[in-house]
Amino acid sequence: MTLRPNAAAAGDVVERIIGAADVIVANVPDETLAAIGLDWEHVHAVNPRCVLATATTFGTTGPYAGRLGFDGVGQVMSGSTHLAGHPGDPMKSFVPWVDYGTATLLALGVVAALHERTTTGVGRRVEASLLATALANTGHMLIEQAVEHTDRAGTGNRHPAIGPSDIVATRDGHLIVQVVGDAMFARWCALVGRDDLVGDPRFVDDPARGDNGVELSKIHAEWCATRTTAQAISELAAAEIPAGPVLTLGGVLADPHIASVMLDQATVPGVGTIPVTGYPLRYDGAMPGFGDSPPAVGEHTDDVLGELGYDTEAIATLRAGRAV
Repeated sequence: MTLRPNAAAAGDVVERIIGAADVIVANVPDETLAAIGLDWEHVHAVNPRCVLATATTFGTTGPYAGRLGFDGVGQVMSGSTHLAGHPGDPMKSFVPWVDYGTATLLALGVVAALHERTTTGVGRRVEASLLATALANTGHMLIEQAVEHTDRAGTGNRHPAIGPSDIVATRDGHLIVQVVGDAMFARWCALVGRDDLVGDPRFVDDPARGDNGVELSKIHAEWCATRTTAQAISELAAAEIPAGPVLTLGGVLADPHIASVMLDQATVPGVGTIPVTGYPLRYDGAMPGFGDSPPAVGEHTDDVLGELGYDTEAIATLRAGRAV
């Protein structure tokens, strides 16, 4: 549905929504929430069972509270962008993982609050922020920095703490290999014909292999350069070494595994049936379907208002007042 909460005629609608809601989700600053009557104090007073879930860039307290930002701000302030690039050339991820991660954590927080409500009968305010999400993902590196003062610089696609772990070229594309642990490293050495590296002091454990990863990446790149991506992946898989091809977006849609078990279909009016990424969890072996097509903006406004107790005449009045 659509609603202009600041419109003169919208106040009663907001109150009814609060009274009927199990969860209210908002990604606007606290001042805006208060201006439209959705601040926690008001929501909790009207409906003590309601859960209010909010997302901001920096949180609601601290020196940066109230500042605006997007996914990229969380990325660059978490240290991940510095580590993802090269010295003097930081690289942000094109994929908005901070946005998606914040939404996922907020949803988990809502589920926890609803579960608690079954016992207490009372809702909670759940807060998430982009920067907190990004920091949660770089936390292990922050601990290393605080304890060991490593001052790591960017290493591009090469992992700084294990090896070989890098993206390299094949005869017809690129792939990633990720070798972790002594047993896996020994298998990789045998695969590429370099058993002499086992026991080499430069590669004695994961940290050492990370420190000397440039040499390992070079060896792996030379091995991959004589093979197609499919050939290299097949041999790596047979040796139980994690690897995967670097796929274009078209390649993702065409990949036989992804297409068969991880894509779903959605029908969009005016567009037709399109492939979409399926729900990333399964329940009892099944992936939940989408059901109806995505609704158009305002498609269900009258339906929702009817559920809130407005009759046809009252809805017409709200439309006339530009409340909806």
